[in-house]
Amino acid sequence: MKRFFAVITVSALVLAALFARPASEVQNTVNVMALKGPTGMGLSKLMADSAAGETGSNIYNFTLTGAVDEVTAKLVKGEADIAAVPANLASVLYNKTGGEIQVLAVNTLGVIYILEKGDTIHSVEDLRGRTIYASGKGATPEYSLNYILLAHGIDPVKDVDIQYKSEHAECAAALAANDGAVAMLPEPFVTTSRMNNPEVRIALDLTKEWNDLQTTEGSALLTGVIVARKAWVEDNPYAVSLFMNQYKASVEFVNSDIDRAAGIIGSFGIVAEAVARQAIPRCNIVFIEGDRMKAALGGYLGELFAQNPASVGGKLPEDDFYFKR
Repeated sequence: MKRFFAVITVSALVLAALFARPASEVQNTVNVMALKGPTGMGLSKLMADSAAGETGSNIYNFTLTGAVDEVTAKLVKGEADIAAVPANLASVLYNKTGGEIQVLAVNTLGVIYILEKGDTIHSVEDLRGRTIYASGKGATPEYSLNYILLAHGIDPVKDVDIQYKSEHAECAAALAANDGAVAMLPEPFVTTSRMNNPEVRIALDLTKEWNDLQTTEGSALLTGVIVARKAWVEDNPYAVSLFMNQYKASVEFVNSDIDRAAGIIGSFGIVAEAVARQAIPRCNIVFIEGDRMKAALGGYLGELFAQNPASVGGKLPEDDFYFKR
């Protein structure tokens, strides 16, 4: 009897060895969501490779949307494995889910600019006393603008009149309709506004203004990050690493071959090709992971927390929020 079981055990081990496949050969279906705009632009080459069946063992299902709430809902429900979300929302989701969300990488630095019709704004101080049309109240744009204004001794409530609109397009329309108007807009709306009205100029780059205020290396003005469900990350280490390598390559392609990238971006309906061609250099599309990601994102979230703890979900994330391979 013992010999019988020994034979069965050996046979099972042999069969397991014969049929076992390396992780690189096991197909993984990966559900990825992104917002239209810079985050989708960075993913565009990977989307094209996926459509051509050139992504190895990762089989991607990409979903592009204009609604942050849709991304959040699918991520929390487990219907999305990976998602591109606003930087502060990643922290909110981490706290809301009890640590079930991890950030894989920073994918977009600051994309916010101050525009004007005219030539009167050359420094942050020049915003004092002006009306600024803006969107993003209660989100990254508001907190970023407030941080920069306060650092220059400008009270966002008393010293400027910030008129918040529900849509970026409303800000662009107000800018076009009013002489002397000032607006805060992100790319690619910056490019669209300038294409529609040659009188509109970029007065200030808020990313530069933020960076000029930093006294220690690390903190950066961020727009978006790539997050994933922690359980999925733990169950699929090879798929995660492969995705990160492929996404990094996609970002490098978009930044280095703008003409071809613009065509791909336009073909997926992420942003019109003509707009993408001009906007890419100002979209600050990046791939930052590991310790650099933790320093940049941690510093940024710290600044938001100081203004309004609710903006990051009530508390700063713990170390397990920051994925490192």
